[in-house]
Amino acid sequence: MSLEITCTRNEADKKQISRCKETIENSLVSFNATSKILALAGSEVRLKILFLLNIENELCPCDIADILEMSVPAVSQHIRKMKDAGIIISRREGQTLYYSLVKSEDNVLNGIFNSISTRKKTA
Repeated sequence: MSLEITCTRNEADKKQISRCKETIENSLVSFNATSKILALAGSEVRLKILFLLNIENELCPCDIADILEMSVPAVSQHIRKMKDAGIIISRREGQTLYYSLVKSEDNVLNGIFNSISTRKKTA
């Protein structure tokens, strides 16, 4: 069984089509940036790391590895991808690197984080 999609309009609304094309064209940079963020956040591990950075402001890879029960090298690979994409930044304190979210990227991420429900354990 194949699904056939048909269009039954009699006449195209050329003004609407033109307006929508212009809107898309004017937003290409935003689409590109948002798409990049969503692609990276599409990994459950990276989403968890981004979420943790959002609520803690900054963490080192060792802390993230302990929290997520992963190896530091595995966490570092995810961090590298997000840093290369410009979503997170680092600062050095002695031998330790601390990572945090780039503030200009948190518009997209806040919408995602707000949709994640957290339940606190009660005694």
